[in-house]
Amino acid sequence: MPDFSKIALPPLPSFKRPHELLYAANDRPPISTLSGLALQHIATALALIAYVLAAAKIGGLDAATTQTMVTATVLGMAISTFCQSWGGRVGSGMLLIHMPDPLLVVISGMLASQYGLGGLVLVGVINGLVALGAGSLVPHLRSLLPPTVAGIVVCVAGLSLIEPALLHVSGLTERGAVDLGDLLTGVVTLTCIMALSIWGRQRGKLFALLTGLIVGIVFSFFLGNLNGLEVLADTPVFGLPNVPAPDFHIDIGVLLAVAVLALMTQLDVFGCVVLMHKMNDADWHRPDMKMVSGGMRACGIGNFMAAWLGALPTAISSANIALAHISRSSSRWIGLLVAALLALVAFLPQVSLALTLMPAAVIGAIEIYAAAYLIVSGIELIASRALDARGLFMIGLSFVLGIGVILVPQLAELAPESLRLMASNGIIVAGLSAITLNLLFRLGIAQRTQQELAPDLSPAAAAQAVVDFVESQGASWNARRNIVRRAAQAALEAAEAIQERGSRLTGIQGSFDEFNLDIELRHDGAPLALTTMPHSPTPDLLDIEGEQFQVALDQALSGISQAMLRRLADRLHSEQRGDASYLKLHFDH
Repeated sequence: MPDFSKIALPPLPSFKRPHELLYAANDRPPISTLSGLALQHIATALALIAYVLAAAKIGGLDAATTQTMVTATVLGMAISTFCQSWGGRVGSGMLLIHMPDPLLVVISGMLASQYGLGGLVLVGVINGLVALGAGSLVPHLRSLLPPTVAGIVVCVAGLSLIEPALLHVSGLTERGAVDLGDLLTGVVTLTCIMALSIWGRQRGKLFALLTGLIVGIVFSFFLGNLNGLEVLADTPVFGLPNVPAPDFHIDIGVLLAVAVLALMTQLDVFGCVVLMHKMNDADWHRPDMKMVSGGMRACGIGNFMAAWLGALPTAISSANIALAHISRSSSRWIGLLVAALLALVAFLPQVSLALTLMPAAVIGAIEIYAAAYLIVSGIELIASRALDARGLFMIGLSFVLGIGVILVPQLAELAPESLRLMASNGIIVAGLSAITLNLLFRLGIAQRTQQELAPDLSPAAAAQAVVDFVESQGASWNARRNIVRRAAQAALEAAEAIQERGSRLTGIQGSFDEFNLDIELRHDGAPLALTTMPHSPTPDLLDIEGEQFQVALDQALSGISQAMLRRLADRLHSEQRGDASYLKLHFDH
């Protein structure tokens, strides 16, 4: 077992620890707990080696070449998982486990059939370089990648899991027959996972998925549905990959398609990093673009290094993100141990092959949980921002297009042949649609705007106009919903405080960037005096009579109003410029 006690990991940004997490990103679980959590993640990730076997089948590879491809891919998964967990300049610093990239199964299989594993070298190299390039650019693309875009990608990723999950659990055939054994196995597995996750004690919650896997496999064994065990006898216990000779004579059009698919994979990486960041921070506000950049860089490093061994490129496993949620453990120390064990398993063919024999119904149960978690998490990301008509159309149309190609796959056939593979993937279509529509609908939206208030408005109408301005502009700017609500309350309180002094509101101005929201009220008369008024005890007010009572009451109410303003706004500033006075409300975003 690796000794992590003397390892100092690169620091992460400051997070507010969510109360539901048992082990957060920087926590180091006890070694026994750490080992159990790592085994759950390895079992989940290695079950997805089925994608490598599918690519090898398409390519018509023999057993030895297939084993080399599996070994190389698992090594790539280990490298990227290590970089993700390590953080710093090479990763996100999050518990993100890698799996074979399902987007590249078909094209990799086709290239393997024509060029052998040497043809996959360029696929991995290009994939790695694209990811590294995207990681360098993404910190400058914050405006193109708001939380709503991440929410759409995450939500559609969950929705895309529904069909394969239900097919795996039900064992549904082309004739519409349901395999009762598979259905029972899936139900038992999912029920076990949910029961332990919801009602189990701490240790039961930690190992809910591992327990569910074991129960599902045992149940499937007694039903006689555990097949392929005889293949293990012919598989060597230890094996080294045969380094293939690279073949660089591949059609440029195919390589461009690989580059575009690699770029689309980074959309999924973006959503996964945001999701894990949100899971670790109870005070999450927005994507940390440095973490996103590190996540893409980890993907690129692993794919570039494993490419020379003939690996299928890897991507982040959403099933393992769901597992982190089930176990309430997102410690990156788990990822480091997973990476070390993946590197070991890469040279143990019997272990990796045994995990690919996991019953489809058991995998389907995990996919159902992952789908449910991703859908809800995506909705939460979308709902975190205020929306106007632009936002509603951007989100709605992106869902329609992304889900449309999932429900009506024939639509992809209308695309040019070079784009058909991308057009058939709902996650890619939804993500690209969201980015494009977000960019298009941002045209004409000023980040600083103002509104004049008519002199004949009544005080109540002027105050309402101020609230309407803050709410409508907050939605146009796609600001955080709770900040817009607080800004509207503060603006209303400020408007009433100004009007109570006999001043008239003449205008309102607002400005926004991703980190600051400023509202400025313009009025006539003297600036509002921002002094901390002492609270007068009620008995003193009751003892005052006549005009002095009214003056004392006005002072007390003014103090209460200013106390509310200071509580609602992060900073207040009052000044006079020219003939007008201004009250500025600042809100940290």
